[in-house]
Amino acid sequence: MSDSFGLSCEAKAKLLARMAARAPGALEARVPEPKAALGRSEVIDDLAMVRRAGEALQIDNPYFRAHEGIAGATTVIDGRTYDNFVSYNYLGLNGDPRVNQAAKDAIDRYGTSVSASRIVSGERLIHRELERALADVYEAEDCVTMVSGHATNVTVIGHLVDRNDLVVHDALSHNSIVQGALMSGARRVVFPHNDLAELDRMLAQIRSTAERALIVVEGHYSMDGDVPDLPRLIEIANRHRAHLMVDEAHSLGVLGPRGLGIAEHWRVDPREVDVWMGTLSKTLSGCGGYIAGPAALIDYLKCSAPGFVYSVGLPPPIAAAALESLSILLAEPERVAKLQVNSQAFLAALKGHGLDTGASIGSAIVPVMTGSSIVAARVADVLFGEGVNVQPIIYPAVPENGARLRFFLSNLHDRQQTDRVAAVVASCIAFSRETAIDLASLASRLAAN
Repeated sequence: MSDSFGLSCEAKAKLLARMAARAPGALEARVPEPKAALGRSEVIDDLAMVRRAGEALQIDNPYFRAHEGIAGATTVIDGRTYDNFVSYNYLGLNGDPRVNQAAKDAIDRYGTSVSASRIVSGERLIHRELERALADVYEAEDCVTMVSGHATNVTVIGHLVDRNDLVVHDALSHNSIVQGALMSGARRVVFPHNDLAELDRMLAQIRSTAERALIVVEGHYSMDGDVPDLPRLIEIANRHRAHLMVDEAHSLGVLGPRGLGIAEHWRVDPREVDVWMGTLSKTLSGCGGYIAGPAALIDYLKCSAPGFVYSVGLPPPIAAAALESLSILLAEPERVAKLQVNSQAFLAALKGHGLDTGASIGSAIVPVMTGSSIVAARVADVLFGEGVNVQPIIYPAVPENGARLRFFLSNLHDRQQTDRVAAVVASCIAFSRETAIDLASLASRLAAN
C-alpha cells in the first residue's frame, strides 16, 4: 500500500533509515563557502583607509554631493548657495535657453533615443550635422561622435594600433588614454609630463622597434592647467614617422582667441595633427566624445571600432544640445574672452596671496598645490563650510606631494567673486597649517581600526 506521495510504508521506512544513518553535518557540508567580495583588494583597502582618515579628521565626504539645479558660477547644495568651482561648464552654455530649446526640438522630432547602434538603424540627420560642424573646427575631412568621452579614447586607441606598434603618452594622461593603450596590446611607453626633449630622446631609442608609433597628449591638462608645445610635438612626430593624437577634452572653448583649442592657441594648422579627440560634456554641454581626422580613418572607425559599432548612437537631444553650443561658441567669442580674463584674474589673485598654482597657464583650470592630502582635504572641508565648493585631489589620484585643490573657472564668474574666494582660500590654508595634524597619532588610530 502507498501513501499520497507514491511511497509504500516499507519504502518510506527505508528512506528514513538511510537519512538517519548519514554522518552528522553531511547536509551542512553542502552549503557553499561565502564568496569573496568582488573588486581589487588593494583598491578596497585604499578606499577604506581614506574613509577612516576622513572620520578621524572629522572631514565630511566631499564627493557625490547633489546639486539642486544648474551648476554655474554658483550652485545650490542642500538648500545653500555656494561659489562653485567644480564644473566644466566653461562657457556657461549648459542651461542656456537656446541650447535647452534645441534639445527639446530634437526630442519632438527624434525622441529621446535612437534605440540602436548607428551602423544598424540608429543613424539620424542630427548626428551628421554635429559631426560636420566639429570636423570644420579642425579643418578635418570628417568626424565621428560616440556616447562616452572615456570610451572614445579606449575604443579608438585600442583599435588604431596593435601588438606590433608603439604608444607613447604623457605621464599625466587621462585614464582613458592609458586604458586605450593597454587595450591595444601595443608596447606602452610613458614620457615625463610635457618633457618633449625626453620624448624625442626616447623615440630615437625605441622607434625602430615598432611598425607604427602613436604619440598621445592632451591639449589642456585637467590636473595642472598647463599645455604642451604643439608645434614642437608636430615636428618630433614627423621626424620620427609617428602619428600624433591630441585629446581636446579641456581645450575646446578654452584655448585660443575664439576657443577653437590648442591649434588656435599655438597658431598651427590643425591638419598637421593626425587624430583629434574631444568631448561633448564640457564646453558643448552634452555628453559623449568625438574623433576628427582624415575621411579614411573615420570610415574605418565607424565600420569597425567596437565602442561605436556595438554601442547605441548618441541620443538626439544630446547631439542637438552640443551642436547648438558649438554654434554659440563660434558666434560669441566674447564668452571665451571673459573665461580667459576670469581665469587670469583668479590665477593672479592666488599668486598674490603667495599660493602655489603649479604650472597652470590660467585658462579655466587653476590648481592650488598643498603638498599634502590631509591639508587638501581639510581645506576643502573648511571652504565648503565657508560657502566655497571646490574638490580636493589627493593620493592616490596624484602623488602625495602633488595633492591640491582644483578650481574650474567659467565665463560666469566675476572679478569680485574670484578675488573674494582667493582671499578665503589663502586664509583657510594658513589656518590649516597653523593647526597641524599629529600624523603619528593619526597613523596609530588608523592602524587600530
